[in-house]
Amino acid sequence: MSVVVRFAPSPTGFLHIGGGRTALFNWLFARHHGGTFRLRIEDTDRARSTEAAIDAIFDGLKWLGLDWDDEVVFQFARMARHAEVARAMLANGQAYRCYCTPEELEAKRAEAKAAGKVWRYDGIWRDRDPKDAPAGVQPVIRFKAPREGSTTIDDLVQGEVTVANQELDDLVILRADGTPTYNFSVVVDDHDMGITHVIRGDDHLTNAFRQTQLYLAAGFALPEFAHIPLIHGPDGAKLSKRHGALGVDAYRDMGYLPEAMRNYLLRLGWSHGDDEVISTEQAIEWFGLDHVGRSPSRFDFDKLAHLNGVYIRQADNARLVEMVIPRLAALAGGHLPAATPDRLLALMAPLKERAKTLQDLAQAALFLAEHRPLQPDAGAAKLLQEAGADLVGAIHDALNPVTDWTAPATEAAIRALVEAKGLKLGKVAQPLRAALTGRTVSPPIFDVLAALGRDESLGRLQDAAK
Repeated sequence: MSVVVRFAPSPTGFLHIGGGRTALFNWLFARHHGGTFRLRIEDTDRARSTEAAIDAIFDGLKWLGLDWDDEVVFQFARMARHAEVARAMLANGQAYRCYCTPEELEAKRAEAKAAGKVWRYDGIWRDRDPKDAPAGVQPVIRFKAPREGSTTIDDLVQGEVTVANQELDDLVILRADGTPTYNFSVVVDDHDMGITHVIRGDDHLTNAFRQTQLYLAAGFALPEFAHIPLIHGPDGAKLSKRHGALGVDAYRDMGYLPEAMRNYLLRLGWSHGDDEVISTEQAIEWFGLDHVGRSPSRFDFDKLAHLNGVYIRQADNARLVEMVIPRLAALAGGHLPAATPDRLLALMAPLKERAKTLQDLAQAALFLAEHRPLQPDAGAAKLLQEAGADLVGAIHDALNPVTDWTAPATEAAIRALVEAKGLKLGKVAQPLRAALTGRTVSPPIFDVLAALGRDESLGRLQDAAK
């Protein structure tokens, strides 16, 4: 059997980070088995579904590197097919028309609540003759659910789970206006798409019982179910807005790499021994539902930042430059000196050693993109004041004759100055750093000199001496 899985988000907002993990698990399962990963947009809630949300889902999946197979399926466009199956079930006696008005149902609901009971539809129209139908009431179509026995799901994550059939009432499958309900649409779509495994959050576990009954009644082959525990915040509560960013796009904007996000989301609920840093190739090779835990995972921003730092240090420098330049432009007010990309590439190796996000990299590299004269921060201004204009001028004069503008050549010139003045290297290197970067912390200062180039470096020293 060829594996076919799907990710089926509702386009009512951004791509939630929990949805991103669900998509990742489906994608890895398909790629591991050489199967098919499909995308379905469940847009039947027309009031809340938006094109912007659909675009956000596509964008988020593409950023995460989760490519889907075949064309995207839009659930709303399949309503005629859903209605066709509902009418077939009606004709086969597996469904019936219910003529209860909304007012009648609300009264029954209120009565049950007053008595402290859980309300379930009582099946009043289950066996009644449609000739008794009140005039002017457009009926819904309800599924004739089994009343005896139980329904069992042999879940690939949760294990065997059973519910008594008396706990499940007769589900509406087609509303009075002819539109299908969620649980029914899902069953028809999964069958028609040939879905073999339904991998989703465990908040859908209760839906799986109703869907199982519908599969069997319609004569459809049952897929295998795998319900993954939800992601919780650091405090153990269900992940919500108060825990921080929720949309995949927000993590991209904060400067996380897609490969780091894939790795981190993979480890939220799945494990492979003690391995923490797992490449996408390894994840595809190793992934299986047998290693998905049953307990909720906790989202930890510190762990994500640490892991992202690992991936930044492993990343190609030229690729990092390409991703950091737009962030630098935003920090610098939009206009960058033409030499900025080359300067950034020259210093990327030392810059990325301390960075945990692309935003960290941009902040650390901002001095490369700033226009003269630099505005030193408080620490750098203090260093320059303590050093005095004479020493800064002497540093400029020591470097001015250097024509081979490399880190070794500029270092030799500065060391000669240090020796001539009887100073420690730090007494010269610190004001040199402050003059060149406007900060007290930077990559190795002679690498900075080489990256900035002769004219820019000497110009910044002249500015500082004034």
